[in-house]
Amino acid sequence: MNRPKCLKQGDTIGIIAPAGDLREYTIEGIKSSIESYGYKVKIGRSCYLNYRGYLAGQDEMRVLDLENMFLDDRVDAIMCLRGGYGSSRILDMIDYDIIKTHPKIFIGFSDITALHIAFNQKCNLITYHGIMANKASLWDESSYYSLLEALNFKGEYWVTNPDNIPIYTLYKGNATGQIIGGNLSMITSTLGTEYEIDTKDKILFIEEVGEYIYRIDRLLKHLELANKFRDCKGIIFGDFADCRKSTEKDCDLIELLKEIANKYKKPTVYNLKSGHCTPMVTIPLGVQCTIKSGQSIIKFNN
Repeated sequence: MNRPKCLKQGDTIGIIAPAGDLREYTIEGIKSSIESYGYKVKIGRSCYLNYRGYLAGQDEMRVLDLENMFLDDRVDAIMCLRGGYGSSRILDMIDYDIIKTHPKIFIGFSDITALHIAFNQKCNLITYHGIMANKASLWDESSYYSLLEALNFKGEYWVTNPDNIPIYTLYKGNATGQIIGGNLSMITSTLGTEYEIDTKDKILFIEEVGEYIYRIDRLLKHLELANKFRDCKGIIFGDFADCRKSTEKDCDLIELLKEIANKYKKPTVYNLKSGHCTPMVTIPLGVQCTIKSGQSIIKFNN
């Protein structure tokens, strides 16, 4: 896998909106907040656009913005504005040779999962499941330094939750493999396409937000029927923010996750604070990952 160069103060971060349009915040405020950390900022045209009420411009515009940021030698890292919806719409329009020949830091999460999977698998590029630009004014110290550590570590990077929040063991064991994944809904949406997630001998990371328990059950079953749990070597369940019961009779989320862990007998942990949560742990997707689930250890290697 191709690991981009490290990020340092004075570097230029390019901001693009490959999915949803900007809401609640302002471009001026975002730019000022990121500059306050010591970086230069280049704002892509897509960040200013709206199409259909939920996309940051038409598909062709968002693709062009993404490709131009990779092509621009003055840009050192690319950070997505927000998630929402729209990344999967452009998967078949991207010139992946541009990403291959101009590898850069690429940061985002949620709907951006579709791009992470494509860049990992088609371009052999390590990408970063981490904080996004729209909430730069709200970045907390823990989330920001987790991003820096994931971007710049050498040798090994031992992951711990912020504030001593526990990581739970769902099935004991050790496993090592390349880590891949992201948002559950987006992972599932790749199935049956050219961009389908490949979990063979990999560590599968999953997070989700705002879904009812029965819908999570459906999404997990879809992955199971596609043999994604059978093929992987281990599982990391991240944050499941605002995932809730639709009725009082519904089971708890943990029951679904334990069912998967016990059925496939793969080293499995739960509650890594990565996803739609604050603070948020950044995950370098595509690097080697080791789980020692009995000790709740997660380690990344160059």
